[in-house]
Amino acid sequence: MREASAIRYGNVAISLHWLIALLIFFGWAMGVYMVDLKLSPDKLKLYSWHKWIGISVLLLACLRVAWRATHAAPPPNPAHPAWQRTAASLAHLLLYLLMFAIPISGWMFSSASGYSVKYFGVIPLPDLIGKDKALAETLEAVHGLLAWALALIVVVHIGGALQHFIFHRDDTVARMLPWARRRSST
Repeated sequence: MREASAIRYGNVAISLHWLIALLIFFGWAMGVYMVDLKLSPDKLKLYSWHKWIGISVLLLACLRVAWRATHAAPPPNPAHPAWQRTAASLAHLLLYLLMFAIPISGWMFSSASGYSVKYFGVIPLPDLIGKDKALAETLEAVHGLLAWALALIVVVHIGGALQHFIFHRDDTVARMLPWARRRSST
């Protein structure tokens, strides 16, 4: 495993973080918006885009985990209380799990509903399960609950970052910002 910078994450990790964050934001917002729309070509188009975003998040999450397995993260700041380091680790673990669980549950929901997923409208993906209306309803609820859980954890994650940036004025946020420089210790 390569040595991590003691100051910040590398450019690949930072790029994956922000690309996935952006996709999750748009996918989540699109999901909330499209659910209550009446059936129309526009709704079907949004569902397709939502699925493309979800599969992209899943693929990028695989890449991110592979990258992380071969590139160590900077160590946590030992000045932070142990409970904060534990909370941050738990939040990151949940974020990683949800980056997999949400797209897979959506893919399963689509399969159980009888709608195959075509990545970018071109690459047909296999149905993960057979068509089953009752299971589709359950998977729809699971997918939605997981998405709301993700929203909650993201709010906590952002809140923690803002706490470090505004109140502690430490380098925690700078570790993941591409343009940030380390604060001077003088």
